[in-house]
Amino acid sequence: MSSILIQGGTVVNADRAFKADVLTQDGKIVAVGTDLQAPAGTTVVDAGGQYVMPGGIDPHTHMQLPFMGTVTMDDFYTGTAAGLAGGTTSIIDFVIPNPQQPLLEAYQTWRGWAEKAAGDYSFHMAITWWDESVKRDMGTLVNEEGINSFKHFMAYKNAIMCDDETLVNSFKRCLELGAMPTVHAENGELVYLLQKQVAEMGITGPEGHPLSRPPMVEGEAANRAIAIADVLNVPIYVVHVSCIEAAEAICRARARGQRVYGEVLAGHLMIDDSIYRHPDFATAAAHVMSPPFRPKGHQEYLWRGLQSGNLHTTATDHCTFCAAQKAAGKDDFAKIPNGCGGVEERMAVVWDEGVNTGRLTPSEFVAVTSANTAKLFNLYPQKGSVSVGADADLVVWDPAGSKTLSAKTQFSKGDYNVFEGRTVKGIPSHTLSQGKLVFVQGDLRAERGAGRYLKRPAFGSNFAAAKLRSEVLTPTAVKR
Repeated sequence: MSSILIQGGTVVNADRAFKADVLTQDGKIVAVGTDLQAPAGTTVVDAGGQYVMPGGIDPHTHMQLPFMGTVTMDDFYTGTAAGLAGGTTSIIDFVIPNPQQPLLEAYQTWRGWAEKAAGDYSFHMAITWWDESVKRDMGTLVNEEGINSFKHFMAYKNAIMCDDETLVNSFKRCLELGAMPTVHAENGELVYLLQKQVAEMGITGPEGHPLSRPPMVEGEAANRAIAIADVLNVPIYVVHVSCIEAAEAICRARARGQRVYGEVLAGHLMIDDSIYRHPDFATAAAHVMSPPFRPKGHQEYLWRGLQSGNLHTTATDHCTFCAAQKAAGKDDFAKIPNGCGGVEERMAVVWDEGVNTGRLTPSEFVAVTSANTAKLFNLYPQKGSVSVGADADLVVWDPAGSKTLSAKTQFSKGDYNVFEGRTVKGIPSHTLSQGKLVFVQGDLRAERGAGRYLKRPAFGSNFAAAKLRSEVLTPTAVKR
């Protein structure tokens, strides 16, 4: 493989920023320092006036997802290619078995779909049912396939929803295996009831969606999952935190010393629920996702969570359905396939609304777009770090560059962009994946099948400490 020298930029890691050149060779970073000399035949990238950062990691995507009788527009190739155009070089997607489907069978299906990926990828495994075979398969997935996180949907009653018994069994197994339990926190029983009540009011359009999933429905589920994790002394990661109530639950738990981690979506940081009352059905339906976008005020609280360190990662829940697919719920909002795009825009909108407004420093931006995810899911410093020995997954970031986001110009195959018309300042000029230039000044050079499957070891540092603490606090019987 050829060498690339990124010259004259400012390297930004989660801990510091400094002027340095970066030399990559054979897919790895081999030198970081000043005045580096390029070997013969090296491609030189001029990063003067720009930042050199770790490629973004999106810890929450759904490529090629079969859902509600249809399949998302972006498959693993088009979705990861769109990510590369936006500076995201790795994703963690989800294997979601059908109820009663063996976990290993579902895993092999998703691995097959993902072979076409243009960027590196890994998986969370969803637990959608429970028996001894699930417990056994979890061990196989952790020890042999490098999956160190398990997803639990607390919503979607009569489909993939986990009851408390399943949560307890799975969380306990996660503790044994050194794997992170993650939760989609919404009270599925309340959602099911409220969907019926809202429909009975004669509200059948997209405006009914947020009414059936109010913030407290998320807050209750987050509190419950956190409480179960506390009793079992297992770390927990709460996905797509969208509201004050759920963020506060995380803050309270962390103040008690509990290892709780929160993820926030780029969309939830920017967009409010007024969009669901848009007079055009297609526009309103394009924004139907769960949890829904929230009333004004929640967005600022989520930003404060990122600033304070109580929320840790930014993601997208990238899940693209076109207008024709969304139209399945024309007469019933509960039948609108849930999902929005964003894997291509996340880095730019978080920079524009975060760094350009003083909410985040460039180093904090790196933390919430790559480094924290890499640390939590045990990929660091292979990913999420500009350092010798790390993967040459890099983004050269032009803080003065700008573009207007639009479905007309995006690389994603979705036909709508929830950030439509937003002009952002701060965009990638170059993206490197495995030491190859895959995006150069608007030219996407993604290669089908170039992405690698990332095995993630169990027992990350935060998890090992939690397990040790659990052992230290193990009670003993009184001898009488």
